[in-house]
Amino acid sequence: MDYKSIYELWLSNPYFDEATKKELEAIKSDENEIKERFYKDLEFGTAGLRGIIGAGTNRMNVYTVRKATQGLANYINKQDAAQKSVAIAFDSRRMSPEFAEEAALCLAANGIKAYIFESLRPTPELSFAVRELKCIAGINITASHNPPEYNGYKVYWEDGAQITPPHDSGIMAEVKAVTDYNTVKTMDKTEAAKAGLYEVIGAAIDDRYMEELKKQVIHWDSIKEAQKDIKIVYTPLHGTGNIPARRVLKEIGFENVYVVPEQELPDGEFPTVSYPNPEAEEAFELALKLAKEKDADLVLATDPDADRLGVYVKDTKSGEYITLTGNMSGCLLADYVIGQKKEKEGLPEDGALIKTIVTSNMADAIAKHYNVKLIEVLTGFKFIGQQILGFEKSGKGEYLFGFEESYGCLIGTHARDKDAIVATMALCEAAAYYKTKNMTLWDAMLDMYKKYGYYKDGIKAIGLSGIEGLEKIQNIMNTLRENTPKEIGGYKVLSARDYKLDTVKDMATGEVTSTGLPTSNVLYYDLSDNAWMCARPSGTEPKIKFYFGVVGESLEDADKKSEAFAKSVEEMISKML
Repeated sequence: MDYKSIYELWLSNPYFDEATKKELEAIKSDENEIKERFYKDLEFGTAGLRGIIGAGTNRMNVYTVRKATQGLANYINKQDAAQKSVAIAFDSRRMSPEFAEEAALCLAANGIKAYIFESLRPTPELSFAVRELKCIAGINITASHNPPEYNGYKVYWEDGAQITPPHDSGIMAEVKAVTDYNTVKTMDKTEAAKAGLYEVIGAAIDDRYMEELKKQVIHWDSIKEAQKDIKIVYTPLHGTGNIPARRVLKEIGFENVYVVPEQELPDGEFPTVSYPNPEAEEAFELALKLAKEKDADLVLATDPDADRLGVYVKDTKSGEYITLTGNMSGCLLADYVIGQKKEKEGLPEDGALIKTIVTSNMADAIAKHYNVKLIEVLTGFKFIGQQILGFEKSGKGEYLFGFEESYGCLIGTHARDKDAIVATMALCEAAAYYKTKNMTLWDAMLDMYKKYGYYKDGIKAIGLSGIEGLEKIQNIMNTLRENTPKEIGGYKVLSARDYKLDTVKDMATGEVTSTGLPTSNVLYYDLSDNAWMCARPSGTEPKIKFYFGVVGESLEDADKKSEAFAKSVEEMISKML
C-alpha cells in the first residue's frame, strides 16, 4: 500500500480519533507533508522510537506508541519469566504522560503488570526501578535532548540497560509484525488497576534511588570541610533533574546550590533554549549569568531526561568559566573516582574502566596509569551496561567507571544507563575534595593534562533530514567504506576498522582481523601521532557524526591541531555531498 492510500485509510478508519483526522485533513493539499508522515512506519530501532510528534505512521502519537507496546508485549509474553512486569517513566516533553499511560494500558491488556511513575522522573531512576522492582523490562518516554517537537520511547531489559542482542532484534521483529492497528490491545485504567495490572509508583522508589547514590560518596570528610565554601549553580533545563539533583546535593551536605529560576520548572516547550542540550553553549547562558552573580565554583546543567551532564568550571586565575566537554568531565571523574578508591581502599585486580569507541583516548592513559583494564565498546551506554552484566554473570571483572563522549557516565552499578544525578553529586564532591587541597576543578584538569597528555577531542555533526538526507548519509558512508583514505587531516591512516563488516585492516601490511565487537554501521581510523577519526550515522537524529581526537604538546598546540583537523574533515565531507 502506498503512502497516499495509508493516509486515506487513517482518514476513514473509525479506529483513529477525530483530533487525529482533523490534523490530517489540514495537510490534504500538502503532498510532501503527507509523504513524510506516511512513506514508512516510524522505525523501532535498537534504541526504540524517536520522532516528531504528530499524526501519521512516521510520527510519534498514541497509535505508534500502542503499536510498539503491543510488539513489546508479544515479545515479553513469549519469554519464560516468572514475573512479567514493566516499569514506565516519562519526562517533561509534550505528550509524555499520555504516551506513558497508553503504554501501561496496552501492557495491562496483554496481562503484563505496569508500574508507572506518578510524575516525571530521570532516565537513570527508571533504569534503577527496573532492577529494584524485578521487572522484565522498562519503558522510558523521552526524546532526551532533541528539540521540542520530538518525543521518544526507549526500551530497557531486566538488567536495567537499554535492550541489546538478542532482545533488541527480537522486540524489533515483534513490533514490525504488528501491521494492523486494530489488533492492538488496550483497556480501561480503572479496570487495569482493579486487576492488579496498573500500579502507580513514586516516593518509595525515589528514596531507595537516593540511598544508592549516597553510597557512591568517597570523601564525606571533604564535603563537610568545604560545604559552606563551594557555590554551585544548577539548571535542569526545564526537565526531570530539578528535584533529584537538588535533593541529593542537600542530603550530602552542600548548602550553596543556586537553581536557575527561569529553567527550574518542567516545560516541554523549553522556552528559554532552542535546543535543550547541555552540549550547547546557548543552554548555559542563564546559568553563567547567575554563576557570575553568585561567584560560583561550578555550573551544571542536566538534559531533559537527566542522563547527561554539562559542566562549566571557574578558573580563579582568569576569573572565567571554562566549559568541560563530555570527554573532559568524564576523564576528570574517572581519574577522581578510580584514584580516590585506590587511595582509600585499593583497587581490585580485575577492575575495569569502560568507554565507547568514540570516547577520548585519555581514558586509555588513565587506565594504564592505575593498572586497570580498559574495555572499549560500541557507541551507546547500553553496551557499557552489557559489560557490567557480564561481570556479574561470570564473577570476573569489577566495574570501576564507565563513560561516553556524549556527556554521559555512571558511577556505581545501581543503574545501567548514564546517570547525570550521580555525576552531579560526584562532581560537587570532587570540587569539595580539590578545594581542601587549594585547587579548583580546572586546576585538577590541568594536572591531568600534564600527567596524561594534552588530548583534544572534537565532533562534527552534519544534519541531513528527510528522505534525501538519509540517502546522502548512506552515500557518505559507502564512499568512505569503498575508498579508504590514505591520510586524513595530514595524519597517515595506520588502520581502518569497519564495524559493519567486522574488519580491522592494517594499512601497511594489508592484514585483516576482526573488530571483536557487534555489527554496527561505523568506520574508525587509527592515525599517526595518536590521532583518530570515526564516522557514524546518529541513531537518534537525522545526522552523520565525525568524531576525532589529536594529542598536542600543550593546550594551545592541541587546540591548534584540533581546529586544523576539524577544517580538513569539513572539506572532506563537502566533497562527498
